[in-house]
Amino acid sequence: MIKDTTYLGKVTNVSAMELDVLVSDEIPSAAPIIDGKQYRIGQIGTLVRIPFGNINLYGVVASVSNIETMEDLKSNKIVMRYTRHLKVNLIGEKIGKRKFQTGIGIFPTIDDEVHLVIDRDLQEIYGESGEDYIEIGKHSSSGYLPVSLDIHKLILRHSAILGSTGSGKSNTTAVIIDKILNKYQGSRIVLIDIHGEYFSAFPTTAKSFRINCSSSPLYIPFWAMTFDELSFFLVSRQEGSERPEDKRLREEIVKLKKENKDHMKSGSVEDHLITADSPIPFDLRKLWYEINREVNATYNTAKESEQNTENEELISEGDYRKLIPARFKDYDRSNRAPFKSKNQTMYAYEKKIYSRLLDNRFDFMFNPGPYKNASMEHDLDEIIRSWISNEQRLTILDLSGVPFELIDISVGLLTRLVYDSMFWGRDEIYTGRKRPLLLIYEEAHKYLPKNESNSHIFGYARKGVERIFKEGRKFGVGAMIVSQRPSEVSDTILSQLGTFISLRLTNSSDQNTIKASAPNNMTSLIDLLPSLRIGEGIVTGESIKIPSRVRVDLHEPCPNSNDPDLVESWKSSHIIDENQYQSVVTNMREQRIINRKEEDNGND
Repeated sequence: MIKDTTYLGKVTNVSAMELDVLVSDEIPSAAPIIDGKQYRIGQIGTLVRIPFGNINLYGVVASVSNIETMEDLKSNKIVMRYTRHLKVNLIGEKIGKRKFQTGIGIFPTIDDEVHLVIDRDLQEIYGESGEDYIEIGKHSSSGYLPVSLDIHKLILRHSAILGSTGSGKSNTTAVIIDKILNKYQGSRIVLIDIHGEYFSAFPTTAKSFRINCSSSPLYIPFWAMTFDELSFFLVSRQEGSERPEDKRLREEIVKLKKENKDHMKSGSVEDHLITADSPIPFDLRKLWYEINREVNATYNTAKESEQNTENEELISEGDYRKLIPARFKDYDRSNRAPFKSKNQTMYAYEKKIYSRLLDNRFDFMFNPGPYKNASMEHDLDEIIRSWISNEQRLTILDLSGVPFELIDISVGLLTRLVYDSMFWGRDEIYTGRKRPLLLIYEEAHKYLPKNESNSHIFGYARKGVERIFKEGRKFGVGAMIVSQRPSEVSDTILSQLGTFISLRLTNSSDQNTIKASAPNNMTSLIDLLPSLRIGEGIVTGESIKIPSRVRVDLHEPCPNSNDPDLVESWKSSHIIDENQYQSVVTNMREQRIINRKEEDNGND
């Protein structure tokens, strides 16, 4: 075995999951050629093999050192010499013809031989990929050996793609999506894209929904919100509080929902089961109109108990559909009829609701097209079906047109609707456990933070996504987060991740977050994060047989997240036109961006 071309040296020290290796002086080169390929001895992150009997133990090189020693020759002369040493982290074993498995059952001892791991060894470790695996790239130390991930564990045990800006996160995400779509004809993926980057990567294989898109508009109906969500957005009510005006608002919402309980396509709901949280359509303008009338009406009596519609001093009914309030005679200040309404509890709430209804940035919620009111033709089932069971298996929910203050609540509502559909349909043959779903959250750190220090983030998205990470697996819902700042992402989410795909990370706090989540003996690999090349990542976790440094494949066309071509742009001369910025200002005022590429592909 010592004469084997792969022989590296001997074990000199063993601890629980680490060992020291003395590299043999007889190795002629630091880069031997084996089977026609050159290998680097002691390169950090490469694998070594410790054979004994029919067992092969495997480890990762964590560090390399050249130690100065003194040697007493027979001539009694002291000679200084240098010896090469490796620190190796043990990661797994292969017994006989069995498959490689992580964990160590039998530990090496002093003077056990250590060998280089060459390509044929790697092939034995990784084995055939099979139908349960998707290939995402090539092993960095091999160049041609494919690296595959267990699709079941990648999705249902949840995963993360992490890396600094420009490290290749979007490409990695696109590669994984593409591999899934090409290999599994029954797969389905929902990608929440807050920057509108991904349609360019899947122009023919994705269904994209976007705010203000004429062909596939994204609607997130307000009436699907829980009472806490809706009251927070409408009147800034904090969760857990219940003032008299909150109680009154809840009662009015329940009343309006009950009026529509028999007019829905999906079927009627029993009256006593309806709550303010029930996702039943109602007219928000009518809610405002009723509250406005209650606050501003005048009456021919001063008794509060008799101030009702029969005693109103009404001039005109108005029109709630056009936000025209009812008009009344002015109340008399000398304590004579007409008398002012005694019910002023909802005065502040009426003003806030009215201001929200006037803001056209929120039309995708307050005027959700055919889902605006209860209808026998359109209902919530149509929205959910369009998101997760349309003609394409990839759905992109483009939130680039959503106002920043609504990102939190929008992601939370989208997540809850999708999760609830999988939960309540868990035993149906077309969804739930019978047809699992992958949810991908781009730029997750922006709306899934550790805490809600941002004035526009109140935890609606975080709570919904944490629920999926904690229990979604049981109902066929897997999740993947994509982020450039893992140190800012919810600890609950990070603790539930089964697979980490970590690309280049230069921030020390982000690196420490990955280290804290990785196995204790994998810190040497994590230390490589700042030096990774673009598109190169370290994959650890349940979906890969052995932690690996991987060159991820390149996806074409790429997502629209690349840097602009600065040199080419600045080399060209540009014509100055006094009307150039008119469309820019229009976009600023309307808070929307027209995507010309999507228009050309008939998606707008």
